[in-house]
Amino acid sequence: MKFVTINEITEKEHYLFVEEFLKEGVGVTPYSAGLHGKTFLELVTESNNYSNGILSNLNFVAASTFYLIEEERVIGAVNIRHYLNDYLLKYGGHIGYGVRKSERRKGYATKLLKFALDKMEELGVYKVLVTCDKDNPGSSKTILNCGGVLDNEILFDGKQTQRYWIEKK
Repeated sequence: MKFVTINEITEKEHYLFVEEFLKEGVGVTPYSAGLHGKTFLELVTESNNYSNGILSNLNFVAASTFYLIEEERVIGAVNIRHYLNDYLLKYGGHIGYGVRKSERRKGYATKLLKFALDKMEELGVYKVLVTCDKDNPGSSKTILNCGGVLDNEILFDGKQTQRYWIEKK
């Protein structure tokens, strides 16, 4: 099992990962792993650009997406935002992660979040904001297990969003 960039996964395995979220009737998590009308090649290019701070959408920030794979199979993905804009400070946080449905409740979300926290430290960010929907107790438990402290809850898009801070150091 290892963490890789999109450059190291196959198009077929990426599609299978995305398809599992869509069959569940939810959006791909993290958002950066979804196709959103793009081809796989366009997603690879966009992912590499965002990781290098080349932004095609000025509402977004520099961010790196990593995939947790076993052999070639994508288990989950994590998006690490290098800094926060106003939107991310209120709602999205520094880190977004997701595990395909067939692999949930096996500790992979914790692996994704711990990996992301180490990457944030490499970026010089020691106070990290992570959010989740209040109706997602699995994600809340993952954040708490990684040292998250609930700051507050806010209403966003008709859902209660919980905002947690994790401090390293």
